[in-house]
Amino acid sequence: MELQIDDSVLVKDYINGNEKALEVLINRHNQRISSFIYSKVLDKDITQDIFQDTFIKVINTLKRGKYSEEGKFLPWVMRISHNLVIDHFRRNKRMPMFEGTDDFNIFSVIGDQKLNVEKQMIKDQIDSDLNVMIEELPEDQKEVLVMRIYKDMSFKEISENTGVSINTALGRMRYALINLRKIIEKNNIVLTN
Repeated sequence: MELQIDDSVLVKDYINGNEKALEVLINRHNQRISSFIYSKVLDKDITQDIFQDTFIKVINTLKRGKYSEEGKFLPWVMRISHNLVIDHFRRNKRMPMFEGTDDFNIFSVIGDQKLNVEKQMIKDQIDSDLNVMIEELPEDQKEVLVMRIYKDMSFKEISENTGVSINTALGRMRYALINLRKIIEKNNIVLTN
């Protein structure tokens, strides 16, 4: 049985000129990264584009010697692809259409550990509960919350998009969070697992 070479060894090999090492890394993580991107954009062509852009960034960073060994390779690549997904939505100025269970978590980068089935079910339930509660918020608060969390916009961008001052946008976000907390308490929902 062939021993699996550790990611960090492959990264070093690639930096030292072994092009094949990158191919092994891409093939190893292709499925995981593609699935992550697809779960956000729900389009095969866009997924392919973002996947390629991710590895162009990876290659450029490695070639420039800017990669630090502090983090693991996969979470680092996931962060790059996650940022490119956000850039994609910013460029297209449209709300991501999320289906399924991952709606509320565009800003959470998948870690290296896989959730077990029971935890995943609890997490899915929390996500769907949150989406129901967000719908209960007043329209102006919901708008700011969605822009901030789903679209990862700054308060300056939110202010420009909604035509209100930054302070008003901040205030609405604060009230949205206060109201969410009240709704959670009213429904006795436990948001931990």
